[in-house]
Amino acid sequence: MSFRCTTCGEEHDELPDIGAAKPDQLLGVSEDEYGDHIRLTGDTCVSGDDYFIRGVLYVPVHNQEEPFGFGVWVSQKKANFETYLANFDTPEIGPFFGWLCTNIGYYPTRSLGLKTMAHFRGDGQRPTIELHPEETHPLGIDQREGITLAKAWEIVHFYMR
Repeated sequence: MSFRCTTCGEEHDELPDIGAAKPDQLLGVSEDEYGDHIRLTGDTCVSGDDYFIRGVLYVPVHNQEEPFGFGVWVSQKKANFETYLANFDTPEIGPFFGWLCTNIGYYPTRSLGLKTMAHFRGDGQRPTIELHPEETHPLGIDQREGITLAKAWEIVHFYMR
């Protein structure tokens, strides 16, 4: 379904997801500085005594079948992280609590540190990340209530700048 964007005036076909390559705790740290104490893959990160997994925080888009996705990182306690590594491709674990470790810069209020639950899906899919149901941050409200397609494209353009 094509959509005429109110942000750029262009016609768009498919809404892309937005993703973070690493947890915000590693922003400003170059790969040369990782040494032995930081191990980062596309799905997991260990930094000293901190453990992170990458998942997708979905936000429903009104009148659309597919939600809008943010690729985010969440912290995990060591035992849950190890359970995830040992059972990466199964939905039979979790959900596990974690703190959001990706700031979604589109929102004027920082989203770092929001309470999350990681729900595991198996089949080679990253976990889905759900914010705490009582979260009052605008991201939490958007995840519960959904957003318009125009707002989803506004977010995409925010990250394309």
